[in-house]
Amino acid sequence: MLRNARHTKILEIIEKMEIETQEELCEQLAACNFSVTQATVSRDIKELHLFKVKGNQKRFRYASMTEKESGLSEKMRALFRTCVLEIRAVGNLIVVKTLNGNGANAGVVIDHLDYREVVGCISGDDTVLIICENNEEAKLVTERLNAIVKS
Repeated sequence: MLRNARHTKILEIIEKMEIETQEELCEQLAACNFSVTQATVSRDIKELHLFKVKGNQKRFRYASMTEKESGLSEKMRALFRTCVLEIRAVGNLIVVKTLNGNGANAGVVIDHLDYREVVGCISGDDTVLIICENNEEAKLVTERLNAIVKS
């Protein structure tokens, strides 16, 4: 029960504030009367599938899945998890390798997510090429897509 309450509080904190580090998250949880270690927060971040995105005041901040990501139908999520073999950032590009004949399926899911960091997306038979503005954004989108695959 404490874990669920802590997870709820973490999601609440990162929604309201820009939290860049695990230490900052520990401090905010302590201010809310949750006694946690950095190791516990690290585990919570993995369990909640949090990832970092660009911040407004800070360089990066923790984020959870957006409404569009959590709004993916279970069928689309399952399709993406099943057909994607590898997601890899290469500079400002992201290469998504899929099972043969599934590039277009993965591309549809990626297009549906409508990430602001994605400039464009091209689907082939077993590959999707995603183009981002810069290397940092490509890395962030890669993390977000991997979080969907692992969820």
